[in-house]
Amino acid sequence: MRINFVGLLVGAGLLVLPVGGSLEAVAGDSTKRRYSVFAPTPDHLMRDMSTDRPDATESPFTIDAGHAQVETNIFGFSRSTRDSDGFRTDTYEIGTTNIRIGVTSFAELNLVWQPYGVVQTSSLLSGPASRSSGIGSVDIRGKINLWGNDLFGDLGTSAFALLPFVTLPTERSNDVSAAGFSAGLIVPFALQLSDKIGFGLNAGFVSTKSEETSSYRTEYLVTAAVSYEWTDRLGSYYEVGVAFETDDPRGDAVFLGTGLTYAVNSNTQLDIGLNVGVSPAADRINPFIGISRRF
Repeated sequence: MRINFVGLLVGAGLLVLPVGGSLEAVAGDSTKRRYSVFAPTPDHLMRDMSTDRPDATESPFTIDAGHAQVETNIFGFSRSTRDSDGFRTDTYEIGTTNIRIGVTSFAELNLVWQPYGVVQTSSLLSGPASRSSGIGSVDIRGKINLWGNDLFGDLGTSAFALLPFVTLPTERSNDVSAAGFSAGLIVPFALQLSDKIGFGLNAGFVSTKSEETSSYRTEYLVTAAVSYEWTDRLGSYYEVGVAFETDDPRGDAVFLGTGLTYAVNSNTQLDIGLNVGVSPAADRINPFIGISRRF
């Protein structure tokens, strides 16, 4: 039986709506609806900075209208587990950036691009087997917050959004870019558990081309993260993620992640993180470091 993870998350989100409430009642400050990309939200009405990195669990919060936020993975490295033939892949990711633009009080547009990456495959028997490099794919994403943008923060409050996306290949044969077009949907949900503890949950799917059959197939992804604010500037997160029905003969990919965030000021955040694979199909290790800046 196939589980409809997106449907389950939508249903769970609806259950936490305030009794007698509506989407309009919990969508946020209605006075901010007058602002748009052409009429920016005044600084004194802007929400606290919220990022979609460093964890894999996307936030349900959008960028205030007329403002932009640049989130960059300065450097990332991942090493796969060896397959049945003894091959291992090392991937170097440099400068992958998510440019987020606030279009309305509840919607944003994203452009994600990797300017450079390196993929190197090696074997236990023959040593280095191949090396390729180049630019990565381009993701075009949109995020629509259904509730919680401006009313999130008190104990028990929640936020919910829809995040559709498409991936466009650049150099199809460089092993850095995706080999073909893909599209999908992520459903981000957040719940405030205490004044210092937050919970995030994502469910989603992506339709992508199979490398073996050249036909399109659907993969499913579920992630959950708990965050903790140690101080006004320093925070940490702990995460688990599972990719189902992948094209990998080794099965589902399961990883655990953790990391730290540090707010330099109200518009700048530094982060560092580490993902560790706990199933053969997941990358064995994936450290990274990044920065986010709001304008």
